[in-house]
Amino acid sequence: MTCPTAPNIIFAMSDQVRADFTKGVGFALDTMPFLDSIAAQGTRFRRAYTTAPACVPARTSLLTGRWPSTHRIRQNSNTGATLVSRGDDLIDVLRGAGYQLFYSGKTHMYRNDPADYDAFSEYGHTKGPDTTTEQRAFTAYLNSIDMGPTTAPTPFPAEQQYPYRIVSDAIQQIDARDPGKPFFAFVSTPEPHNPYQVSEPYFSMFPEDTIPDRISGPEAAENKGGAYKWLRDLVQEKRPGYDDIWRRYLASYCGMLRLIDDQWRRLVDHLKDQGLWENTLVVFLADHGDYTAEYGLQRKGAGIPEVLAHIPMIVHGCGVKANDNTTDFVSIADILPTVCEAIGRPIPLGVQGRSMWQMLTGSGYPAAEFADIVTERGYGGLPYPDDARPPLHFPYEGTRYDELNSVTQSGSSRMLRHDHWKLYEHVGDDGELYDLAKDPMELHNRWDDPSLRKVKADLTQRLQRWSVRLTDDLPKGQYNARLAPHNWYRTAEEDGA
Repeated sequence: MTCPTAPNIIFAMSDQVRADFTKGVGFALDTMPFLDSIAAQGTRFRRAYTTAPACVPARTSLLTGRWPSTHRIRQNSNTGATLVSRGDDLIDVLRGAGYQLFYSGKTHMYRNDPADYDAFSEYGHTKGPDTTTEQRAFTAYLNSIDMGPTTAPTPFPAEQQYPYRIVSDAIQQIDARDPGKPFFAFVSTPEPHNPYQVSEPYFSMFPEDTIPDRISGPEAAENKGGAYKWLRDLVQEKRPGYDDIWRRYLASYCGMLRLIDDQWRRLVDHLKDQGLWENTLVVFLADHGDYTAEYGLQRKGAGIPEVLAHIPMIVHGCGVKANDNTTDFVSIADILPTVCEAIGRPIPLGVQGRSMWQMLTGSGYPAAEFADIVTERGYGGLPYPDDARPPLHFPYEGTRYDELNSVTQSGSSRMLRHDHWKLYEHVGDDGELYDLAKDPMELHNRWDDPSLRKVKADLTQRLQRWSVRLTDDLPKGQYNARLAPHNWYRTAEEDGA
Protein backbone atom coordinates (compact mmCIF):
# COMPACT_ATOMS: atom_id res chain seq x y z
CA MET A 1 0.00 0.00 0.00
CA THR A 2 1.64 3.23 -1.16
CA CYS A 3 1.14 6.49 0.64
CA PRO A 4 -0.03 9.74 -0.98
CA THR A 5 1.71 12.98 -0.11
CA ALA A 6 -1.07 13.85 2.34
CA PRO A 7 -2.73 10.63 3.55
CA ASN A 8 -5.78 10.69 5.75
CA ILE A 9 -4.73 9.97 9.35
CA ILE A 10 -6.69 8.34 12.16
CA PHE A 11 -5.65 7.92 15.79
CA ALA A 12 -7.72 5.10 17.31
CA MET A 13 -6.93 5.49 20.99
CA SER A 14 -8.24 3.76 24.10
CA ASP A 15 -7.62 4.61 27.73
CA GLN A 16 -5.85 2.29 30.15
CA VAL A 17 -5.12 -0.74 27.95
CA ARG A 18 -2.67 -3.51 28.85
CA ALA A 19 -0.23 -4.11 25.99
CA ASP A 20 -0.27 -7.88 26.45
CA PHE A 21 -4.00 -8.58 26.63
CA THR A 22 -4.68 -9.86 23.09
CA LYS A 23 -4.20 -13.34 21.67
CA GLY A 24 -1.89 -11.95 19.00
CA VAL A 25 0.75 -11.21 21.65
CA GLY A 26 0.25 -14.39 23.63
CA PHE A 27 -2.70 -13.70 25.93
CA ALA A 28 -4.87 -16.75 26.58
CA LEU A 29 -8.15 -15.09 25.55
CA ASP A 30 -9.08 -13.71 22.13
CA THR A 31 -10.05 -10.24 23.31
CA MET A 32 -9.35 -8.17 20.18
CA PRO A 33 -9.28 -10.39 17.08
CA PHE A 34 -9.82 -7.52 14.65
CA LEU A 35 -7.00 -5.44 16.06
CA ASP A 36 -4.75 -8.49 15.92
CA SER A 37 -5.65 -8.91 12.23
CA ILE A 38 -4.74 -5.28 11.55
CA ALA A 39 -1.46 -5.74 13.41
CA ALA A 40 -0.62 -8.72 11.20
CA GLN A 41 -0.96 -6.47 8.12
CA GLY A 42 0.93 -3.49 9.58
CA THR A 43 3.59 -2.90 12.21
CA ARG A 44 3.04 -3.89 15.82
CA PHE A 45 5.56 -2.47 18.28
CA ARG A 46 6.02 -5.01 21.06
CA ARG A 47 8.19 -2.58 23.04
CA ALA A 48 6.10 0.60 23.03
CA TYR A 49 6.00 2.72 26.18
CA THR A 50 4.14 5.70 27.52
CA THR A 51 6.02 8.77 28.77
CA ALA A 52 4.03 8.66 32.03
CA PRO A 53 1.43 6.22 33.43
CA ALA A 54 -1.26 8.91 33.70
CA CYS A 55 -3.73 10.21 31.11
CA VAL A 56 -3.02 13.92 30.80
CA PRO A 57 0.80 13.80 30.92
CA ALA A 58 0.83 10.94 28.38
CA ARG A 59 -1.66 12.57 26.02
CA THR A 60 0.23 15.84 26.22
CA SER A 61 3.33 13.91 25.14
CA LEU A 62 1.38 12.48 22.22
CA LEU A 63 0.46 15.98 21.05
CA THR A 64 3.83 17.67 21.72
CA GLY A 65 6.37 14.89 21.22
CA ARG A 66 7.87 15.90 24.58
CA TRP A 67 8.33 14.19 27.95
CA PRO A 68 6.41 15.47 31.00
CA SER A 69 9.54 16.97 32.57
CA THR A 70 9.74 19.35 29.60
CA HIS A 71 6.12 19.91 28.56
CA ARG A 72 5.55 20.43 32.31
CA ILE A 73 2.19 18.65 32.53
CA ARG A 74 2.74 16.12 35.30
CA GLN A 75 -0.73 15.97 36.84
CA ASN A 76 -4.11 14.91 35.49
CA SER A 77 -5.55 18.16 36.78
CA ASN A 78 -3.35 20.23 34.45
CA THR A 79 -5.43 20.36 31.28
CA GLY A 80 -5.27 24.11 30.66
CA ALA A 81 -3.75 25.22 27.36
CA THR A 82 -1.76 27.97 29.08
CA LEU A 83 0.05 25.48 31.35
CA VAL A 84 1.79 23.38 28.71
CA SER A 85 5.29 24.29 27.52
CA ARG A 86 5.60 23.49 23.82
CA GLY A 87 6.33 24.57 20.29
CA ASP A 88 4.12 23.58 17.38
CA ASP A 89 2.14 20.47 18.27
CA LEU A 90 0.28 17.82 16.29
CA ILE A 91 -2.75 20.02 15.70
CA ASP A 92 -0.57 22.92 14.52
CA VAL A 93 1.37 20.70 12.12
CA LEU A 94 -1.72 19.11 10.59
CA ARG A 95 -3.61 22.40 10.33
CA GLY A 96 -0.58 23.95 8.64
CA ALA A 97 -0.52 21.05 6.18
CA GLY A 98 -4.13 21.71 5.16
CA TYR A 99 -5.82 18.91 7.10
CA GLN A 100 -9.41 18.93 8.28
CA LEU A 101 -9.41 18.10 11.98
CA PHE A 102 -12.05 15.91 13.63
CA TYR A 103 -12.30 14.81 17.27
CA SER A 104 -14.65 12.30 18.83
CA GLY A 105 -14.28 10.88 22.35
CA LYS A 106 -12.30 11.49 25.50
CA THR A 107 -9.86 14.41 25.39
CA HIS A 108 -8.23 14.77 28.85
CA MET A 109 -5.59 17.07 27.40
CA TYR A 110 -5.09 20.74 26.66
CA ARG A 111 -6.43 20.53 23.09
CA ASN A 112 -10.05 20.33 24.29
CA ASP A 113 -11.47 23.49 22.71
CA PRO A 114 -14.03 22.82 19.95
CA ALA A 115 -12.49 25.78 18.11
CA ASP A 116 -9.35 23.68 17.58
CA TYR A 117 -11.26 21.32 15.29
CA ASP A 118 -13.59 21.34 12.31
CA ALA A 119 -15.90 18.94 14.13
CA PHE A 120 -15.80 18.05 17.82
CA SER A 121 -17.71 15.58 20.01
CA GLU A 122 -16.45 15.15 23.58
CA TYR A 123 -17.03 12.30 26.03
CA GLY A 124 -15.74 11.60 29.53
CA HIS A 125 -15.76 8.46 31.63
CA THR A 126 -19.23 9.22 32.96
CA LYS A 127 -20.36 12.03 30.67
CA GLY A 128 -21.40 12.19 27.05
CA PRO A 129 -23.10 14.66 24.70
CA ASP A 130 -26.46 13.18 25.64
CA THR A 131 -29.45 14.20 23.55
CA THR A 132 -31.94 11.35 24.12
CA THR A 133 -33.69 10.00 27.18
CA GLU A 134 -31.89 6.67 26.89
CA GLN A 135 -28.49 8.34 26.56
CA ARG A 136 -29.12 10.39 29.66
CA ALA A 137 -30.28 7.28 31.51
CA PHE A 138 -27.10 5.41 30.54
CA THR A 139 -24.90 8.27 31.76
CA ALA A 140 -26.87 8.34 35.02
CA TYR A 141 -26.21 4.62 35.37
CA LEU A 142 -22.45 5.15 34.88
CA ASN A 143 -22.48 7.74 37.64
CA SER A 144 -24.32 5.36 39.97
CA ILE A 145 -21.92 2.40 39.94
CA ASP A 146 -19.07 3.98 41.88
CA MET A 147 -16.48 3.33 39.14
CA GLY A 148 -17.13 -0.43 39.27
CA PRO A 149 -16.33 -3.17 38.73
CA THR A 150 -19.95 -4.25 38.48
CA THR A 151 -21.10 -7.80 39.10
CA ALA A 152 -24.02 -7.76 36.66
CA PRO A 153 -24.36 -6.82 32.99
CA THR A 154 -24.99 -3.18 32.19
CA PRO A 155 -28.77 -2.86 31.63
CA PHE A 156 -28.42 -0.98 28.35
CA PRO A 157 -27.67 -2.22 24.84
CA ALA A 158 -24.12 -2.03 23.53
CA GLU A 159 -25.25 0.75 21.17
CA GLN A 160 -25.54 3.05 24.20
CA GLN A 161 -21.98 2.40 25.31
CA TYR A 162 -19.61 5.29 24.63
CA PRO A 163 -17.29 3.40 22.22
CA TYR A 164 -20.21 2.71 19.90
CA ARG A 165 -21.42 6.30 20.04
CA ILE A 166 -17.92 7.74 19.65
CA VAL A 167 -17.30 5.72 16.49
CA SER A 168 -20.73 6.72 15.18
CA ASP A 169 -19.84 10.37 15.75
CA ALA A 170 -16.48 9.88 14.02
CA ILE A 171 -18.15 8.28 11.01
CA GLN A 172 -20.58 11.19 10.79
CA GLN A 173 -17.70 13.69 10.95
CA ILE A 174 -15.73 11.88 8.25
CA ASP A 175 -18.77 11.60 5.98
CA ALA A 176 -19.36 15.36 6.25
CA ARG A 177 -15.77 16.21 5.28
CA ASP A 178 -14.62 18.28 2.34
CA PRO A 179 -13.50 15.53 -0.08
CA GLY A 180 -10.92 17.88 -1.58
CA LYS A 181 -8.82 17.95 1.59
CA PRO A 182 -7.14 15.25 3.69
CA PHE A 183 -8.53 14.67 7.17
CA PHE A 184 -7.22 13.77 10.59
CA ALA A 185 -9.65 12.01 12.93
CA PHE A 186 -8.80 11.49 16.60
CA VAL A 187 -11.16 8.76 17.85
CA SER A 188 -10.69 8.20 21.57
CA THR A 189 -12.64 5.75 23.75
CA PRO A 190 -12.67 6.30 27.54
CA GLU A 191 -12.96 2.52 27.95
CA PRO A 192 -11.63 0.11 29.22
CA HIS A 193 -10.76 2.63 31.95
CA ASN A 194 -12.96 2.41 35.04
CA PRO A 195 -15.92 2.40 35.61
CA TYR A 196 -15.48 -1.25 34.77
CA GLN A 197 -18.82 -2.20 33.23
CA VAL A 198 -20.07 -3.67 29.97
CA SER A 199 -23.31 -4.71 28.30
CA GLU A 200 -24.22 -8.13 27.01
CA PRO A 201 -23.09 -10.06 25.05
CA TYR A 202 -19.69 -8.77 26.19
CA PHE A 203 -20.31 -9.21 29.92
CA SER A 204 -20.64 -12.99 29.52
CA MET A 205 -18.17 -13.39 26.64
CA PHE A 206 -15.21 -14.25 28.89
CA PRO A 207 -16.48 -16.31 31.85
CA GLU A 208 -14.63 -15.91 35.11
CA ASP A 209 -13.41 -19.52 35.06
CA THR A 210 -11.57 -18.82 31.78
CA ILE A 211 -9.63 -15.85 33.16
CA PRO A 212 -5.91 -16.71 33.40
CA ASP A 213 -4.30 -16.72 36.82
CA ARG A 214 -2.50 -13.56 37.76
CA ILE A 215 1.19 -13.62 38.59
CA SER A 216 0.96 -11.60 41.80
CA GLY A 217 -1.75 -10.82 44.33
CA PRO A 218 -2.16 -8.41 47.26
CA GLU A 219 0.89 -9.88 48.98
CA ALA A 220 3.01 -8.32 46.22
CA ALA A 221 1.80 -4.82 47.13
CA GLU A 222 2.53 -5.56 50.77
CA ASN A 223 6.04 -6.77 49.97
CA LYS A 224 6.88 -3.88 47.62
CA GLY A 225 5.73 -1.39 50.24
CA GLY A 226 5.75 2.34 49.60
CA ALA A 227 3.01 3.67 47.36
CA TYR A 228 1.94 0.13 46.41
CA LYS A 229 1.08 -0.79 50.00
CA TRP A 230 -0.38 2.65 50.71
CA LEU A 231 -2.73 2.37 47.72
CA ARG A 232 -3.68 -1.20 48.57
CA ASP A 233 -4.47 -0.18 52.17
CA LEU A 234 -6.49 2.82 50.98
CA VAL A 235 -8.71 0.78 48.66
CA GLN A 236 -9.12 -1.99 51.22
CA GLU A 237 -10.19 0.61 53.79
CA LYS A 238 -12.75 2.10 51.45
CA ARG A 239 -13.90 -1.13 49.78
CA PRO A 240 -13.24 -4.05 52.13
CA GLY A 241 -12.79 -7.29 50.23
CA TYR A 242 -12.66 -5.53 46.86
CA ASP A 243 -10.05 -7.96 45.51
CA ASP A 244 -12.35 -10.95 46.07
CA ILE A 245 -13.97 -10.29 42.69
CA TRP A 246 -10.76 -9.80 40.73
CA ARG A 247 -11.76 -12.41 38.13
CA ARG A 248 -15.03 -10.57 37.49
CA TYR A 249 -13.06 -7.35 37.14
CA LEU A 250 -10.85 -8.96 34.49
CA ALA A 251 -13.79 -10.63 32.76
CA SER A 252 -15.47 -7.24 32.35
CA TYR A 253 -12.18 -5.64 31.28
CA CYS A 254 -11.77 -8.27 28.56
CA GLY A 255 -15.39 -7.76 27.50
CA MET A 256 -14.76 -4.03 27.20
CA LEU A 257 -11.77 -4.76 24.98
CA ARG A 258 -13.95 -6.85 22.65
CA LEU A 259 -16.59 -4.11 22.57
CA ILE A 260 -13.90 -1.62 21.53
CA ASP A 261 -12.49 -4.08 19.00
CA ASP A 262 -15.89 -4.40 17.36
CA GLN A 263 -16.10 -0.62 17.07
CA TRP A 264 -12.65 -0.37 15.44
CA ARG A 265 -13.88 -3.01 12.98
CA ARG A 266 -17.00 -0.95 12.30
CA LEU A 267 -14.92 2.18 11.70
CA VAL A 268 -12.53 0.41 9.31
CA ASP A 269 -15.38 -1.29 7.45
CA HIS A 270 -16.93 2.13 6.89
CA LEU A 271 -13.65 3.52 5.58
CA LYS A 272 -13.46 0.61 3.17
CA ASP A 273 -17.05 1.11 2.02
CA GLN A 274 -16.29 4.79 1.34
CA GLY A 275 -13.09 4.00 -0.56
CA LEU A 276 -10.93 5.70 2.08
CA TRP A 277 -9.04 2.79 3.58
CA GLU A 278 -6.25 2.60 1.00
CA ASN A 279 -5.30 6.25 1.55
CA THR A 280 -5.49 6.27 5.34
CA LEU A 281 -2.70 5.90 7.90
CA VAL A 282 -4.08 4.51 11.18
CA VAL A 283 -2.36 4.45 14.56
CA PHE A 284 -3.92 2.25 17.25
CA LEU A 285 -2.59 2.95 20.74
CA ALA A 286 -3.30 3.59 24.42
CA ASP A 287 -2.08 6.25 26.83
CA HIS A 288 -1.06 3.77 29.57
CA GLY A 289 -1.97 0.40 31.02
CA ASP A 290 -4.01 -1.03 33.90
CA TYR A 291 -3.04 -3.18 36.89
CA THR A 292 -5.74 -5.72 35.91
CA ALA A 293 -5.54 -7.15 39.45
CA GLU A 294 -1.75 -7.63 39.54
CA TYR A 295 -0.44 -6.64 42.99
CA GLY A 296 -4.08 -6.92 44.09
CA LEU A 297 -4.66 -3.48 42.59
CA GLN A 298 -7.06 -1.89 40.13
CA ARG A 299 -6.71 1.09 37.78
CA LYS A 300 -3.20 2.62 38.11
CA GLY A 301 -1.35 4.87 40.61
CA ALA A 302 1.73 3.36 42.24
CA GLY A 303 5.05 3.01 40.48
CA ILE A 304 5.86 2.45 36.81
CA PRO A 305 5.42 -1.33 36.50
CA GLU A 306 5.23 -2.90 33.05
CA VAL A 307 1.46 -3.35 33.35
CA LEU A 308 1.16 0.47 33.39
CA ALA A 309 4.12 1.70 31.32
CA HIS A 310 4.00 -0.80 28.44
CA ILE A 311 1.36 0.20 25.86
CA PRO A 312 -0.09 -1.27 22.66
CA MET A 313 0.96 0.51 19.46
CA ILE A 314 0.02 -0.61 15.95
CA VAL A 315 0.47 1.36 12.72
CA HIS A 316 -1.23 0.39 9.45
CA GLY A 317 -1.52 1.72 5.91
CA CYS A 318 0.20 3.98 3.40
CA GLY A 319 3.53 2.28 2.89
CA VAL A 320 3.75 0.71 6.36
CA LYS A 321 5.36 -2.73 6.12
CA ALA A 322 4.07 -5.85 7.84
CA ASN A 323 6.40 -6.21 10.80
CA ASP A 324 6.09 -7.73 14.25
CA ASN A 325 8.72 -5.47 15.81
CA THR A 326 10.01 -7.17 18.94
CA THR A 327 13.30 -5.28 19.15
CA ASP A 328 12.93 -1.50 19.10
CA PHE A 329 11.93 0.53 22.15
CA VAL A 330 9.52 3.27 21.03
CA SER A 331 7.44 5.87 22.84
CA ILE A 332 4.13 7.65 22.60
CA ALA A 333 6.30 10.78 22.14
CA ASP A 334 7.59 9.31 18.87
CA ILE A 335 4.20 9.59 17.16
CA LEU A 336 4.37 13.33 16.33
CA PRO A 337 7.76 13.26 14.56
CA THR A 338 6.64 10.12 12.72
CA VAL A 339 3.51 11.86 11.44
CA CYS A 340 5.61 14.86 10.41
CA GLU A 341 7.83 12.73 8.21
CA ALA A 342 4.89 10.74 6.84
CA ILE A 343 3.35 13.95 5.47
CA GLY A 344 6.61 15.64 4.53
CA ARG A 345 6.59 18.35 7.20
CA PRO A 346 9.59 19.39 9.35
CA ILE A 347 9.73 18.17 12.92
CA PRO A 348 9.05 21.22 15.13
CA LEU A 349 11.76 22.59 17.40
CA GLY A 350 11.44 21.25 20.93
CA VAL A 351 10.12 17.83 19.92
CA GLN A 352 12.08 15.11 21.72
CA GLY A 353 10.53 12.01 20.21
CA ARG A 354 12.18 10.20 17.31
CA SER A 355 10.70 9.49 13.90
CA MET A 356 9.71 5.85 13.38
CA TRP A 357 8.79 6.43 9.73
CA GLN A 358 11.91 4.73 8.40
CA MET A 359 11.38 1.55 10.38
CA LEU A 360 7.68 1.58 9.43
CA THR A 361 8.44 1.79 5.73
CA GLY A 362 11.40 -0.56 5.67
CA SER A 363 14.18 2.02 5.33
CA GLY A 364 17.45 1.88 7.22
CA TYR A 365 17.75 3.33 10.72
CA PRO A 366 20.31 3.09 13.54
CA ALA A 367 19.28 0.34 15.95
CA ALA A 368 21.16 2.15 18.73
CA GLU A 369 18.64 5.00 18.54
CA PHE A 370 15.88 2.66 19.70
CA ALA A 371 17.89 0.46 22.07
CA ASP A 372 16.30 1.95 25.20
CA ILE A 373 13.49 4.22 26.38
CA VAL A 374 12.46 6.16 29.49
CA THR A 375 9.20 6.77 31.34
CA GLU A 376 8.65 9.38 34.05
CA ARG A 377 6.41 9.53 37.11
CA GLY A 378 5.59 11.93 39.92
CA TYR A 379 4.27 15.36 40.83
CA GLY A 380 7.53 16.45 42.48
CA GLY A 381 8.77 17.10 45.98
CA LEU A 382 9.82 14.27 48.27
CA PRO A 383 8.01 10.93 48.61
CA TYR A 384 5.55 10.72 51.48
CA PRO A 385 6.37 8.02 54.05
CA ASP A 386 4.35 4.80 54.11
CA ASP A 387 2.24 5.88 57.11
CA ALA A 388 1.34 9.28 55.66
CA ARG A 389 -2.20 10.66 55.63
CA PRO A 390 -1.58 14.09 54.12
CA PRO A 391 -4.29 16.44 52.87
CA LEU A 392 -5.74 14.93 49.69
CA HIS A 393 -7.98 16.33 47.02
CA PHE A 394 -10.65 13.68 47.70
CA PRO A 395 -12.48 12.90 50.95
CA TYR A 396 -11.61 9.77 52.89
CA GLU A 397 -15.29 9.25 53.68
CA GLY A 398 -17.27 6.88 51.47
CA THR A 399 -15.98 4.51 48.82
CA ARG A 400 -14.69 6.89 46.15
CA TYR A 401 -10.97 7.52 45.80
CA ASP A 402 -8.48 8.86 43.29
CA GLU A 403 -5.54 6.56 42.72
CA LEU A 404 -3.45 9.45 41.37
CA ASN A 405 -3.12 11.37 44.60
CA SER A 406 -0.63 13.31 46.71
CA VAL A 407 0.92 10.11 48.09
CA THR A 408 1.07 7.77 45.10
CA GLN A 409 2.41 10.58 42.90
CA SER A 410 4.75 12.14 45.45
CA GLY A 411 8.40 12.49 44.53
CA SER A 412 9.77 11.94 41.03
CA SER A 413 11.12 8.89 39.23
CA ARG A 414 12.58 7.95 35.88
CA MET A 415 12.56 4.42 34.54
CA LEU A 416 14.76 3.05 31.76
CA ARG A 417 14.10 -0.08 29.72
CA HIS A 418 16.89 -1.80 27.80
CA ASP A 419 17.00 -5.41 26.63
CA HIS A 420 15.38 -7.44 29.44
CA TRP A 421 16.48 -4.99 32.14
CA LYS A 422 14.62 -2.23 33.93
CA LEU A 423 16.26 0.46 36.06
CA TYR A 424 14.65 3.14 38.23
CA GLU A 425 16.19 6.29 39.66
CA HIS A 426 14.15 8.11 42.31
CA VAL A 427 14.46 11.61 43.71
CA GLY A 428 15.90 10.14 46.91
CA ASP A 429 18.99 7.97 47.23
CA ASP A 430 17.25 4.70 46.41
CA GLY A 431 16.89 2.92 43.09
CA GLU A 432 15.53 -0.29 41.62
CA LEU A 433 16.86 -2.85 39.16
CA TYR A 434 14.92 -5.79 37.74
CA ASP A 435 15.56 -8.64 35.34
CA LEU A 436 12.17 -8.77 33.60
CA ALA A 437 12.97 -12.06 31.89
CA LYS A 438 12.95 -13.71 35.33
CA ASP A 439 10.87 -11.22 37.30
CA PRO A 440 8.15 -9.64 35.11
CA MET A 441 6.23 -8.20 38.09
CA GLU A 442 9.34 -6.50 39.51
CA LEU A 443 9.16 -8.24 42.87
CA HIS A 444 12.90 -8.79 43.48
CA ASN A 445 14.89 -5.57 43.52
CA ARG A 446 18.52 -6.26 42.57
CA TRP A 447 19.80 -2.72 42.95
CA ASP A 448 22.41 -3.81 45.49
CA ASP A 449 23.30 -7.12 43.82
CA PRO A 450 27.13 -7.05 43.39
CA SER A 451 26.93 -9.52 40.49
CA LEU A 452 25.02 -6.92 38.47
CA ARG A 453 27.45 -4.07 39.04
CA LYS A 454 28.37 -3.82 35.34
CA VAL A 455 24.77 -4.12 34.21
CA LYS A 456 23.73 -1.38 36.62
CA ALA A 457 26.55 0.89 35.45
CA ASP A 458 25.57 0.46 31.80
CA LEU A 459 21.89 1.13 32.50
CA THR A 460 22.74 4.15 34.64
CA GLN A 461 24.84 5.57 31.82
CA ARG A 462 21.97 5.04 29.38
CA LEU A 463 19.56 6.79 31.73
CA GLN A 464 22.00 9.67 32.14
CA ARG A 465 22.22 10.02 28.36
CA TRP A 466 18.43 10.28 28.24
CA SER A 467 18.42 12.81 31.08
CA VAL A 468 20.77 15.03 29.06
CA ARG A 469 18.74 14.47 25.91
CA LEU A 470 15.53 15.58 27.63
CA THR A 471 16.97 19.00 28.42
CA ASP A 472 14.53 21.48 26.89
CA ASP A 473 15.43 23.30 23.65
CA LEU A 474 12.61 25.83 24.12
CA PRO A 475 12.03 28.69 23.94
CA LYS A 476 14.07 29.48 20.86
CA GLY A 477 16.22 32.57 21.22
CA GLN A 478 18.58 34.27 18.80
CA TYR A 479 20.74 31.23 18.11
CA ASN A 480 19.88 28.21 16.02
CA ALA A 481 20.43 24.67 17.25
CA ARG A 482 21.89 22.06 14.94
CA LEU A 483 18.96 19.68 14.54
CA ALA A 484 19.39 15.93 14.11
CA PRO A 485 17.77 14.40 11.01
CA HIS A 486 14.68 12.42 12.03
CA ASN A 487 15.45 13.49 15.62
CA TRP A 488 17.95 10.63 15.80
CA TYR A 489 20.82 11.31 18.17
CA ARG A 490 22.51 7.95 17.69
CA THR A 491 24.18 6.63 14.54
CA ALA A 492 24.62 3.31 12.77
CA GLU A 493 28.21 3.22 13.98
CA GLU A 494 26.95 2.96 17.56
CA ASP A 495 24.80 -0.12 16.93
CA GLY A 496 27.36 -2.30 18.58
CA ALA A 497 27.34 -0.18 21.73
